[in-house]
Amino acid sequence: MDMNIQKYMAFIKTVEYGSFTKAAEALSYSQSGISRMINDLEKEWRVSLLERGRAGVRLTSDGLKLLPYAQSVCSEYQKLQMQVDELNGLQSGLIRIGTFSSVATHWLPNIIKEFQKVYPNIDYELLLGDYTEIEDWILEGRVDCGFLRLPTHPDLETIFLEQDKLLVILPENHLLANCERFPVTALCNDPFMLLEKGAKAEVSEIFERCNVTPKVHFTTWDDYAIMSMVESGLGISILPQLILKRVPYRIVAKELDTPAYRQIGLALRDKKTASLAVKRFMDYLQYR
Repeated sequence: MDMNIQKYMAFIKTVEYGSFTKAAEALSYSQSGISRMINDLEKEWRVSLLERGRAGVRLTSDGLKLLPYAQSVCSEYQKLQMQVDELNGLQSGLIRIGTFSSVATHWLPNIIKEFQKVYPNIDYELLLGDYTEIEDWILEGRVDCGFLRLPTHPDLETIFLEQDKLLVILPENHLLANCERFPVTALCNDPFMLLEKGAKAEVSEIFERCNVTPKVHFTTWDDYAIMSMVESGLGISILPQLILKRVPYRIVAKELDTPAYRQIGLALRDKKTASLAVKRFMDYLQYR
């Protein structure tokens, strides 16, 4: 990479993370290397770009004026590189994917394995989060694309991938463990373990739609913690079928008497400006 572009990247990443250390990690440099590059820029441009303080670094007013230009140069440089890669036939590339754990555990290994047969030189970076975090990462450009529940943020382009059934999970000795379908009204009879964090999850929507108010005793974003709690007899829960693919717990999964689903899709900011690697990955997902 052109040395000046590297300095601009160092400047952009330091602002993005608010710290030399984190920027150095993201760009695989030493902290002193990043600091030196920014000092070079300040000498070259004869301005002060960052205020270095106890709580990290902040933009000066000159830095604030110059940042969008540095960002635009780097983004054009990336487009140039992509064009070069495209002419050379996608020899390499990096796809940064935001995902929640059930997709990362049950879908992505097979998807990546198949995709690698065609494009063996692509690297992947996975960031695990909840729907809200993944949405933010895509909008900020922290990831190229992300798996999300649809519908999502109106500024994102999405492709629908799969409908995932939501199932009630019970301890094996539960009174309704042998029922054909679990009655929605019975959701209020036991303490409820709720899987959600940040944005409202699909489960809360089921309660609203069916007009039931369960006794929520425990809320977490960790699906394995919920399964373990249910196995111990602490309550019941509702989880997506995808999470329940390979379960190390002694629990029973039942369909609801009014079926409920979540729609899973892949989202990105703009397919037109996506790298060739990301476009190919999306096409592969859409037509697999």
